[in-house]
Formats: sequence, C-alpha cells, structure tokens
Amino acid sequence: MFCGVHFMAESADILSRPEQKVILPDLAAGCSMADMAVLAQVEEAWEVLADAGVADVTVPVTYMNSSADIKGFVGRNKGAVCTSSNAERALRWAYEQGGKVLFLPDQHLGRNTAVLQLGFALDDCVLYDPHKPGGGLTVDQLRTAKIILWRGHCSVHGRFTLDSVREVRERVPGVKLLVHPECRHDVVTAADFVGSTEFIIRTLDAAAPGSAWAVGTELNLVRRLAAQHPDKNVMFLDKTVCFCSTMNRIDLPHLVWSLESLVRGEVVNQITVDEETASYARAALDRMLALP
Repeated sequence: MFCGVHFMAESADILSRPEQKVILPDLAAGCSMADMAVLAQVEEAWEVLADAGVADVTVPVTYMNSSADIKGFVGRNKGAVCTSSNAERALRWAYEQGGKVLFLPDQHLGRNTAVLQLGFALDDCVLYDPHKPGGGLTVDQLRTAKIILWRGHCSVHGRFTLDSVREVRERVPGVKLLVHPECRHDVVTAADFVGSTEFIIRTLDAAAPGSAWAVGTELNLVRRLAAQHPDKNVMFLDKTVCFCSTMNRIDLPHLVWSLESLVRGEVVNQITVDEETASYARAALDRMLALP
C-alpha cells in the first residue's frame, strides 16, 4: 500500500498484515508537527513529571500526527492515540483513567479541545517546552495543571491569525469562518465553525448556494472544495498562500517511479516499524479504535 506522509506510513505498517508492505514514494514526505516531538525529549519530559510526583496520575495522549516511537511511548504508558475528530472522546477517556493528561504533539488541538469541549479554563493548561529545563514549568504548575500541552504545532494552521480573521470579515460581508482545531486558540474562538477535515467537508457540502466561506486549513483541500462547490464562494482564510511543504512531496513522478519499480519486482522505500515499538503503538491505536 502507498502512503502520503511518514507518520501515516508507519501507522499503516503497524496495522497491516504480515504479507502487506507499505511504501512511501518520497522518504522526505513527512509532517513538521510530528517532528516536533522526538522520543528522547518525551522520555525526559516523563522523568520531569515523575520527579514532580505526577507521572503516575498522568495519561499520555498523542495526536495521529506523531511518529511510531511516540505512539509506542504512549501505548507503553497506557495512553491512546486520537484524531481531530475524536480528540474530545479520547480526552474524556483519559480523564477516566487518571487526573492529568500529557497531550502530544499539537498544543493547539489539545488546548482547543480541553477549553472549548471539556470546559477547562486556559489556566488549567500549561505548555511544556522540551528545549527548556523542566519544560520551562515549575513543580507547582505541573501539579496543578489538568492538561500538559507539548510545544508543537502545525506550520500551516499556525499561520492563521486574528488579523486574517479581521481582514476577511471586512473584505467579504457575511462570510462564515470554518477552521480546523489545529489553529491557534484565538482564531478558533473567533471562527463560526470549528472541526476536523471531515467536518469541514461535510459543512461545505451542506452549505447554502451563494454562501461565502473562509476556510482555515491546508490550501490544497480548500482549492478542491472550491472546485467542488462552484455555487459557493469558498476561499483560503489567509491572503498569503501556504502549502504544507512536506506533505506535498508525494507527486506523480515519485508515484510512477514507485509503481515502475514494483513492476520490475523491486520494493522501494518500504516503511517498517520494529515489532516492540509496533506492539506498544498498536495498543495505543487499539484504545483509540475502542472509544465509544
């Protein structure tokens, strides 16, 4: 099977059957957010939590946009994976297991879910910076926080600002703002609708003809949705064009090269995850799939 980015290829290998092989046509296709949390940093953070006396009551939850190593760490520590569609369910499940959550690697999805869907205050959230001693947090902050957010973000969704919101509202009267929960908290709170990629697609499918929509998510998706809905005014939220530079590496030449190699009997760029990591990561993925 073919995958578009490295973390999805790893997840596919973890969940695949032994006779199946996973190919990533361009090994440079990845996710900047996933790269913001590496195993050594997360293990060090867990030691910081242990020293603060809170590791035993903390449940790790990682966004799907994370490496197999991080998913394995989460599975090994009795946590779960989540998507933007089920982040609320995953967090509610986590709080049934313990009193605190370490959320990896996207701070914005974690904060937006905790505050807007679980009803937490912003002060209940603290930001762990792996590049600072102790994450830049005091022991008291770690002990009183309800959710510890990893300092990671999506390079595309993080570009949207309140200035983008104000500009499009002034320029397009009556426009509705539809954004992904990976966006900054102030952008999400200023939007009219917030949801996963699936939610964005469904919302535009159901929108009235002639309505105007500024969409805060990856530009390729916005362009496809605009083409699918010529009866609606669908636009990118920001005036500055920004593609995901890593996700867009899978192009037709790489795909053709991979297919031609298979025809010659060569399996190129196969992605494999070692069995120990895969077993723990599979446990974290299975906990997600078992969410009600």
